[in-house]
Amino acid sequence: MATRLGFSRDIVIRVVLIAYAFRGFPAADENTAIAPLCNARQASPEPPTKKRVSKLAKEHGVTAAQEAEIREAWKLFARQHSDYEDEKEGVLEAGEVRRCLIALGLTVPPSSLPEILDTLDPESDGWIPFAHFFAYAALRLLQASSAPDHQAAEIDAAFALFTEGSKGKKIRLSQLRRIANQIREEVGDDVLRDMILEANGGAGVEAGVGREEFEGVMRRAGVFG
Repeated sequence: MATRLGFSRDIVIRVVLIAYAFRGFPAADENTAIAPLCNARQASPEPPTKKRVSKLAKEHGVTAAQEAEIREAWKLFARQHSDYEDEKEGVLEAGEVRRCLIALGLTVPPSSLPEILDTLDPESDGWIPFAHFFAYAALRLLQASSAPDHQAAEIDAAFALFTEGSKGKKIRLSQLRRIANQIREEVGDDVLRDMILEANGGAGVEAGVGREEFEGVMRRAGVFG
């Protein structure tokens, strides 16, 4: 039984990751979008290379993807300056800080800008080095990604993938079977039934899995904190 449940949970996690990729699509498009993604993955002869996390990212607790986002936003506005030749990444003019943070998808009310600049440019030189900006941006990204509203939206997107976007529905055996087929996993109905029973606390296969029960499975599996 333990092996089955572990295998089932792994399938859930993989499907949730697919849901992340398509959470911006209308519900009607999500089902058709999964198959091409899986077909491409099956056809690929080599697994994708996992990007290494840099020392800077590790120091600030962000992922390689989050580091890449920060660097991309930085490159849009930073420039080289003769007074900061040691700054290989260039420097950011104080007047561009708000635009750079907005490019990262962060909310920056104009009223909060003086406090931000006091943090990034305490000497009021008018220029911000990359290390200072990275530290602040990393903190803001971590705060945003751990916010309850953000996690709730991610869980809703994943749940909608199972229920085909219908609110108020529960995940049924047929829907689990459909998802398993779309990600090309040969999973027997006995495993899928175990999956439902684990999620709903043994309430019965016909009872299905509700939104709150689905969230519980995701958190126990470590997908969310």
